[in-house]
Amino acid sequence: MRLLLIRHGQTPSNVRHLLDTAAPGPGLTPLGAAQAGALPRALAGEDIGAVYASPLLRTRLTAAPLAAARGLPVTVRDGIRELSAGDLEMLPGDAPEAAPYLRTVFAWSAGHTALRVPGGESGAEALARYDAVIEEAYRSGAGTVAMISHGAAIRVWTAARAVNVDIAFAAARPLANTGMVTLEGSPATGWHALAWEATTLRPPGAPGPTGEPLGPAG
Repeated sequence: MRLLLIRHGQTPSNVRHLLDTAAPGPGLTPLGAAQAGALPRALAGEDIGAVYASPLLRTRLTAAPLAAARGLPVTVRDGIRELSAGDLEMLPGDAPEAAPYLRTVFAWSAGHTALRVPGGESGAEALARYDAVIEEAYRSGAGTVAMISHGAAIRVWTAARAVNVDIAFAAARPLANTGMVTLEGSPATGWHALAWEATTLRPPGAPGPTGEPLGPAG
């Protein structure tokens, strides 16, 4: 299966750099809506057979234009929601008090899955729920699946599951809004990342796509 993990469009909390992980979450800014509207054209070359989104409002709004353009339903699954910030919810992401969030979640990718975000979930819980949705999508038989998810969740799951992406690579490369990680593989054989934000999607009329290809060593 070809797996397109796409971060949602920009939200007001993104603009303020907040750890905003709880449901239902904010909607999209005007820029975020434009980013969502640009997805069908940006992904025109992909033979997408299924579109998934988390239950948070921002992912469902981002998925809607793509699903409508393909004549597909949006399959909403809780398992691909953002990694819970727990007691750190709504702190500025760059504040010292918020540092345990990224430190803990990237430790999960290294196998320390018993660790828990203060007041939040453990790595075992978070990776298991994400894995379950990936497994469901694989069993659907769709050759290419687009999943509209969240920045930390995509980065941590990819670092944990893709054979050619290490933690240092993922931790150093936040995904832009509607940035995409492209993978191929299966739950049984494992996952290989083909691109990490090979293009950064822009609103129509903005400068052309930019991004950094994924190196072979992650």
